[in-house]
Amino acid sequence: MTEQNYSSMRAAMVDSQLRTSDVDDQRVIAVMARVPREEFVPADRRAMTYVDRPIPLAAGRALNPPLVTGRLLKEAQVAEGDKVLLIGAATGYSAALLAALGAQVTAVEEEGGPEIAVPGVTVVRAPLQAGGAAGAPYDLLFIDGAVEEVPAALVQQLADGARVVTGIADRGVTRLCSGRVVDGLLGLSSLIDMEMVVLPGFGAPKAFVF
Repeated sequence: MTEQNYSSMRAAMVDSQLRTSDVDDQRVIAVMARVPREEFVPADRRAMTYVDRPIPLAAGRALNPPLVTGRLLKEAQVAEGDKVLLIGAATGYSAALLAALGAQVTAVEEEGGPEIAVPGVTVVRAPLQAGGAAGAPYDLLFIDGAVEEVPAALVQQLADGARVVTGIADRGVTRLCSGRVVDGLLGLSSLIDMEMVVLPGFGAPKAFVF
C-alpha cells in the first residue's frame, strides 16, 4: 500500500471517526492527522491500521482503536512540557502523539512486550502496575487501555492536581474515565462506554466470600 493511500485513510479516520464522535480538540485532530499510525502496526496487519477496531499485537497485547486514542487525548488536555506517565505503551503510537503535543513522555511496557522506538520518549520495561517511579512526579497519568482499578503505586507517582485518563473495566463493560489527584487521592468520573483494550495485571482485589 502506498503512502498516498495511508494518507487518504488517515484523513478519512479523522473525518469519519474522530470529528463525528466528540473529538473536537483541534490540537489532537492535527497530530492524529499528521502522525503515521501505520508505522506502529505490524506489517502483516497494516490493512487494519485505520479500522476502528483493536489491532492484535505480539505477547497477547493489542493496539486501541483510533477513536479510543482520540478521546483519551482530548480528555487528557495535554499542555506543552507536561510530564506524562504512559501505561501500556504497546508499539508507541500514543507515546508519539503525546510527544507531538509537547509532552515529556515516560512510556511503560512489559518486558517482552511490543517493540517501541519513538524519538524523545523514555521507555521503561517493567510491570505496567509499577509505573516509572524514577521520573516522578508526573502531571498526567495516561493509561492506554482499561483496568479494573488504578493501583495506588501509580497514583503515588503523580503530582498533586495531576490529571488521569484511563479506561475502567467493570463486569465486561469498558468505559472511558477521567479525573484528578487531590491530596494523594484519585477521583474518577465515567464519561462514556467504549470498546477498549483491557490491560493485563490490573485486577481489583477479590472480596472475601463466606
